[in-house]
Amino acid sequence: MDADGPGRDHPRGRVRSPGAPVTTTTRERAGSLFRRHGALLVLGALLVIGTLAFDSFTTPANLGNIATASSFLAIVAVGMTFVIISGGIDLSVGSLFVLGGVLAAYGSRYGVVVALLLPLVVCGVFGLVQGVIIARTRMAPFIVTLAGLLAARGLMLSLTDEGATTYLVEDDLFASIGQGAVLDVGYPFLVMLAILAVAVVFLQRTGFGQNVYAIGGNEDAAALMGVPVARTKIVVYLTSGLLAGLAGALNAARLSSGVTILGIGMELDVIAAVVIGGTLLTGGAGGLGGTIAGALLLGVIQNLINQIPGLSSSFQQVVSGAFLAAVVITHRVLGGVRDDDS
Repeated sequence: MDADGPGRDHPRGRVRSPGAPVTTTTRERAGSLFRRHGALLVLGALLVIGTLAFDSFTTPANLGNIATASSFLAIVAVGMTFVIISGGIDLSVGSLFVLGGVLAAYGSRYGVVVALLLPLVVCGVFGLVQGVIIARTRMAPFIVTLAGLLAARGLMLSLTDEGATTYLVEDDLFASIGQGAVLDVGYPFLVMLAILAVAVVFLQRTGFGQNVYAIGGNEDAAALMGVPVARTKIVVYLTSGLLAGLAGALNAARLSSGVTILGIGMELDVIAAVVIGGTLLTGGAGGLGGTIAGALLLGVIQNLINQIPGLSSSFQQVVSGAFLAAVVITHRVLGGVRDDDS
């Protein structure tokens, strides 16, 4: 850094001289606004379009269905937000979601407690092991979690005899957790809101959350400042595994079975929801509000596509990919600024 000269461009942001005032360009302000509220603005626009185009779109039953269907993706995306803000990635969440559903359905024969705890313990162990490997060996999260994806999928297939066995939920109380509703809003959505409230407090109001941002911004600098990098990473991946398992269990309760094909490839939708919500894939910036907006946005897109006659639901993947590409391009055009850039 030039000690006497003006600030200069730097690959990770704009570096300024000590004591120089912080200046923000119009493009940077636009980039920050888009990253924070872009998903919410697009979601609002789609809600207006859906209301004008389809009479049944804004019925309480349909809106409740969108909220409930989106809640499973949103729960997993909350954990992924922690991971991506820390500068990592977790490709195993889709397989852990499926594994959690199978384990919950299997455990329901022993009661609701086992049905909930079994997927949490097993999927939590997956997340814990991945976190330890990533933190202690400094291996690339992409490689470690890809191995976790394959291992979780293999365990699920072994439990279901290569997918030939489908376990049914046998505990009515457990099933009611996924199928019950309050004013057409399903219990899974209410669970998601509770998880979101707790996660926001941890991310925004605790030292742990600040450590997550610090590690994602610059891991080496965070370590020099005394941030417990390894411990924070372990907790982040443990959280991701737990939430993926919980979401899978809730989905099994809703469907009354541990379906072995749902959730395959879900990790891509989760990453899309997080990035569309404004969290940078490079780490260090993002928030949970945008993530939930991104998950709901994908749910609204799916619902609108289902209401268009003759249009396959698989087209949702095309639209989601287009949204993701648009978000990344916009971040690049507007400068991809971070909150902590100076």
